[in-house]
Amino acid sequence: MDVLLGSECEREGQRRRAALVSFGYLQLIDLSKRFGTETAVDHISLNVARGSILALLGPSGSGKTTTLRLLAGFERPDAGRIVVDGKDVSKQTPVERRFGMVFQHYALFPHLTVAENIAFGLADRASEAQRKRVAEVLALVDLEGFGKREVTALSGGQQQRVAVARALAPEPRVLLLDEPLSNLDPSLREKTRLELRAALVKAGVTTVFVTHEQEEAFALGDRVAVLQGGALEQIGTARELYEQPTSEFVATFVGRASVVPGEFLHGGMVRVGDSVEWPADSPVDLSHGQRVSVVVRPEALSFSDGPGIEGTVSGCRYTGARAFFTVTAGDAAVEVEASVDAARVGDRVILTASRTRCFPEDA
Repeated sequence: MDVLLGSECEREGQRRRAALVSFGYLQLIDLSKRFGTETAVDHISLNVARGSILALLGPSGSGKTTTLRLLAGFERPDAGRIVVDGKDVSKQTPVERRFGMVFQHYALFPHLTVAENIAFGLADRASEAQRKRVAEVLALVDLEGFGKREVTALSGGQQQRVAVARALAPEPRVLLLDEPLSNLDPSLREKTRLELRAALVKAGVTTVFVTHEQEEAFALGDRVAVLQGGALEQIGTARELYEQPTSEFVATFVGRASVVPGEFLHGGMVRVGDSVEWPADSPVDLSHGQRVSVVVRPEALSFSDGPGIEGTVSGCRYTGARAFFTVTAGDAAVEVEASVDAARVGDRVILTASRTRCFPEDA
């Protein structure tokens, strides 16, 4: 066994700390979970930096809630590990992990005040130190002066912040949130997203939350992990997922997009329709003449007088200064974002695209 002395020991410690930073504070390593014959989580690996916020985004049945339950310790993985700050916690109980959890319906006690709810998980709840801690987390979630109020007298957004404050009170190593805004009216969600994001950033706690709403994932998360069928499709910033999707699923699940068949050409072009060529890129190598699925965003399409795909405007959705026009071209229907006066339903139009993203048709 090698013995490290003096500066060598210090350098080795620095190397190990640097390795931990590069691998992330919270690590999911090849994590899998099955329920009978169904695979709920399929070899997921991802890293979460200390103090950052990660969104788990996906449709129903994608494995995001099971992943959160594995993190919380409510389920045990069949394979893989969960590591926090370099220590494997996969076999630890929820209490031993020291994670905070905010449930979808908050699980607040209606017979207790705001301060009593927050203090519930603290030892010696009546001590001066704990009263100080309750005041600290109330300030974190911007609810100073609300301690003596009944939780039933609060708005939905305020109750949600009380639930976050209660989870933060014991100073958890990781905070977990299950669909944190799904219990709110749509009119409250945008305001509450901003408040929740501000509270989490101020607290500086490493956070993982589950959502099926991409707007919520983009607004709250520093990074977003897109799950499908129990597997990790892609992880990145909102911009990376929108502009550089690595699969057709991510390209069509994140944001608005239309898909048309095409033929990839050398020189970064794709042929669609009757010999119309549009600029294209792809996350994989494609050969000249290969059949592809062409994904195009509404803002990348425009009405044109030049060569392009011909179609008929079959629908229009007004959104203010802009509108989304549905254009039917042959067997395909695509969506175009343009000014509200750009076209009318029934008009014959020609479409051109400024950029597209291509994926192998057989993928």
